Amino acid sequence: MLAQAEELGANAVVNVRYSTSSVAQGASEIYVYGTAVRIED
Repeated sequence: MLAQAEELGANAVVNVRYSTSSVAQGASEIYVYGTAVRIED
């Protein structure tokens, strides 16, 4: 996630959330997402 944010010119990721769900017996999905931002001094 940080590498993708840097490709967009961001230097931070805020509001990170994650979610899981079961898709089949013994398997699950993990979703992680956030908002890429640029913080300046």
